[in-house]
Order: sequence, then C-alpha cells, then structure tokens
Amino acid sequence: MANIVTRGGQQAPLARHFGEFDPFERMRELMAWDPFQALPRRWFGEESTPQYIPRFDVKEEKDAFVIKADLPGMKEEDLDISVTGNHLTISGKREAEEVKESDTYYFRERMSGSFARSFTLPDNVSSDQIQANMQNGVLGLRIPKSAESKPKRIQLKSGNGNGGEDQKSHS
Repeated sequence: MANIVTRGGQQAPLARHFGEFDPFERMRELMAWDPFQALPRRWFGEESTPQYIPRFDVKEEKDAFVIKADLPGMKEEDLDISVTGNHLTISGKREAEEVKESDTYYFRERMSGSFARSFTLPDNVSSDQIQANMQNGVLGLRIPKSAESKPKRIQLKSGNGNGGEDQKSHS
C-alpha cells in the first residue's frame, strides 16, 4: 500500500489528487522490477510475501564462463544443477526454520522457499565438462569454452609469398 503524506492534518496535493494511488511509488516499483521474477501479488490486490531469490554473478574469462551464487544455509542435496541442450538450470529449496508459538520475533527477514534460475549457454562451451562446487555458502560453476572457440594466433610469414607482388617492380 502506498504511503500518504499528510501535513498539518491535510493530505499532500499529490496524495489528495491520486487518492491511495501514488504514481511515484509505482514508478519506483517498476524500476526495481526483475523480469525473471514473478509479478508482485500486491498488484492484484493482495500483499505479497517475499520470495527467496538468490543473486547470481556471471562473468567471462579467457577460457571459461564462471557463475557464482550466494546460497547461505542451503544444503548441497537441496540443489539441482542440470543442462538440457544449451540451457543451464539451477534450482533448489531452502527450508524455513521452525517457528514456535512461544517465540517472539521482532523481525523475520530471512527468506526461505524454492527457486529456479535458467541461463542460455553460448554455442562455444563444453557443457559436458562443467565443474560445480559449494564452499562457505557460495555456489561456483566453471563452464569451460570448447577448444575450437578459443582464439588462435596466426603467424605472418615474411617474404615473397603466393599472394603478393614484389614492391620493387612498381617504379
């Protein structure tokens, strides 16, 4: 729900004009929108609960692509990494801690739940040689590039080869 600013017991002009709809708040929501994430349920009239969405880093190195994801508290057996064609899918589930009725929480911000993230791999990778490891709550994937895709240096040969003319003949 949007905040309505009041000054001196009266609503601010924008809030009064738009009622409970705040276009600036809606724009902030749209600017933070992640197209790979489901639409917030509050757009459809109900409050949403935050989803567990781990963040990923993807970088290209000279001979491989490297993907890292922060997955604190996740067990290796709760992860599934698969490759189908040129699609890499990483999915998993982080279980919520048991909440007892006698517990008093002031904040509950740590998220749990299921997630799935897919990446389209380029044609120049060796998907059968992907290496994965999990260390200190960070998932690391190394996707090597195929040998034929690595740049090769071509040496120039000096002299009077088949493709050139002798420059001395042009006078």
